[in-house]
Amino acid sequence: MKTILITGASGGIGEALANKLAERKHNLLLVARNAEKLSAQCNQLADKFGINAQFIAADLSKPGVAEQVFSETQQRGLEVEMLINNAGVGSGGALTDIALKAELDMLQLNISSLVALTHLFLPQMQQRKSGTIINVASVAGFMPIPYMATYAASKMFVRSFTEAITEECKPYNIHVMLLVPGLTRTNFNHASGIEGVRPNVEYKDTSTQSPEQVADEALKALDKKKPFIVSGRRNRLSTRAVALVPNAMITKIYAKSFLKKQKNNV
Repeated sequence: MKTILITGASGGIGEALANKLAERKHNLLLVARNAEKLSAQCNQLADKFGINAQFIAADLSKPGVAEQVFSETQQRGLEVEMLINNAGVGSGGALTDIALKAELDMLQLNISSLVALTHLFLPQMQQRKSGTIINVASVAGFMPIPYMATYAASKMFVRSFTEAITEECKPYNIHVMLLVPGLTRTNFNHASGIEGVRPNVEYKDTSTQSPEQVADEALKALDKKKPFIVSGRRNRLSTRAVALVPNAMITKIYAKSFLKKQKNNV
């Protein structure tokens, strides 16, 4: 059975993409940690849209879990025609103030599991000469960010990796797209402990997007077979501007802003 696999599907952008793809009558395989929430989500989508919605409760921040997810899809006889690597987490603060295990778990989720799932599902897409892969990065991946050093670097990896395999996949008629959201109104910042790290941007800012807005832009870009979409006009402008500014200047601005906020919060 053909299906779309979405990681990080139980909330935020992943949940919004699941809803909109279900509305388009696509069968779904949702992957996240919370089995109870995933079960309720699948039941709701199946009832509302008449699709087949399945889930795998899995923690992709752990080594070897991506392989387990792939194995489960094979046992269920699922043909993953679209892979959406959306799961991700952030971190914030001075590098030495963050637990090493938390940083390594983040790298496993943001990088290693994304690469593993892509590597595992890609050969089947190559054999069929069809398929789609969407990798979710971040505007943070366009610059080094002090006090978000590891997170920003992980998203730089996603960006570079995705742009490279886009060309590798073209001879096989596989569409690869990089989705770059900015600050989105989810619990991401709170859950990741990075509230207040990005200068002059907060959830109350009217320029932030809802997960539904990001999902809408992503699917419009997908329909047009675009290889790359930065979601949100302000985010598109900021990524273009950042390309013109030396990294040394960017890091100074972010560091000063973070330390100023920390001082004001004392």
